[in-house]
Amino acid sequence: MVTKPGHVFDRDWEWEGLTEFAAHHGRGPSGPRATLGVVSGRRRQGKSYLLQALAQTTGGLYFGAQEATEAVALRNLESALARHSGTAVDPPFRDWGDAIAYLFRSHRDRPVPVVLDEFPFLARVSPEISSIIQRELGPGGSGEGSGVRLILCGSAMSVMGRLLAGQAPLRGRAGLELVVKPFGFRDAATFWDIADPRLAVLVHSVVGGTPAYRYEFTAGDPPEDLAGFDEWVLRTALNSRSALFREARYLLAEEPDIREPALYHSVLAAIAAGRTTSTAIATFIGRKADHIKHPLNVLEDCALVTRQLDLFRPTRAYYRVVEPLITFYEAIMQRNWTALEARDAPAVWQAERHTFQAKVLGPHFESLCRDFAREASVSVFGGLATEVGAGVVNDPERRTQIEIDVAILGVQDPDGPRRVLSLGEAKWGERMGVDHVRRLGRARDLLGAKGYDVRDARLACYSGVGFDDGLREAAAEDDRIVLIDLDRLYQAPTA
Repeated sequence: MVTKPGHVFDRDWEWEGLTEFAAHHGRGPSGPRATLGVVSGRRRQGKSYLLQALAQTTGGLYFGAQEATEAVALRNLESALARHSGTAVDPPFRDWGDAIAYLFRSHRDRPVPVVLDEFPFLARVSPEISSIIQRELGPGGSGEGSGVRLILCGSAMSVMGRLLAGQAPLRGRAGLELVVKPFGFRDAATFWDIADPRLAVLVHSVVGGTPAYRYEFTAGDPPEDLAGFDEWVLRTALNSRSALFREARYLLAEEPDIREPALYHSVLAAIAAGRTTSTAIATFIGRKADHIKHPLNVLEDCALVTRQLDLFRPTRAYYRVVEPLITFYEAIMQRNWTALEARDAPAVWQAERHTFQAKVLGPHFESLCRDFAREASVSVFGGLATEVGAGVVNDPERRTQIEIDVAILGVQDPDGPRRVLSLGEAKWGERMGVDHVRRLGRARDLLGAKGYDVRDARLACYSGVGFDDGLREAAAEDDRIVLIDLDRLYQAPTA
């Protein structure tokens, strides 16, 4: 594997996949041939940075497309090729048929990556480009005998998702399909140089793991300590002069499939306010439930919202906002926009602290706890987690429901009941005690009565504040009680 440049933080798994693809000697029935890779991910995740490093390290070509006509795009590509090879393209490209054929024929002696970044810009003005690539990769095309490893990259998730789907021309052609995601919460803390796990959660609840927000959007300005968090929020996310201030709006506006921004912002606001079912979302925004199916599907395709099933009621689904900055915007900023533009951020932040704790920080902590559960070693919960999510357990005797913030299911035995590895409750601002374990124990008993295998199910308490002495003593006596505080949350998954 080609050594990753020192300036590329983390991304070891992505780099391994890219370099293996770039160096692979693709072969077809008749010999060597070009291969296709697709790289996608929401904006600001460092895709271009990573692919530029790949091209520089391997001697490949990186071309970043712009919003332009086909003629301008082709001339820009000619210029990039001339800079890369030192030889002008002659004759000039008449169309993308000429350009793709030229690219494939430009390298026949060895595997070389060729990156077409912001591919959706090209496809928007030249819809035939995917079919041209398919043709040239096929029998008799210029891809035969070529060493080119063509990588198509883009941030418009709905567009990139359709490239290889259904009856799309390129379906079945890609040898690499890589999605570049935000940094995990532990890597994000390292990237922001934050050692205090409590401060790390606070910062992550605002900016998540998006790399660009660390330097490009906040000028490399992390909060120094817990006491400085409020001032950091005021000078970054709530500062109308900051690039971060309008970012949540731009994330929505940049998606080509979103043509009615007010409706989509209303859907996101509903989810941020805790209305997570389709019925609750529809009621919140004043629409019928069947009228919001399309917006929800589009937001899912754009990787801004995720749909998750209740693990104990599979017919019931919940929607969650993927990008923390959007949740922060919809919960805190959107309704205070006029005051924030009038530079009244300190008053807004003071008035919205409770909302931040309840609608942003609390749910975000729960999501981090589920991430912890997905990555935890087998020893933590006594088995391999196959599904991690949330769920509700009905208690008909007491006429109530028990919410499970972190539910972990194990490997399914085809001839046996579904195994529950753990039932967990997460509290960001509450010291947890034995009452929390009793409630989880009641849920365990109810699930057992319904036919689940709960014999070894562990009861997990996740707290941002800690645990009282009674709970600590209970955990010391019963190894089926698991306590996860912030220090343990941020330990490596093998711990």
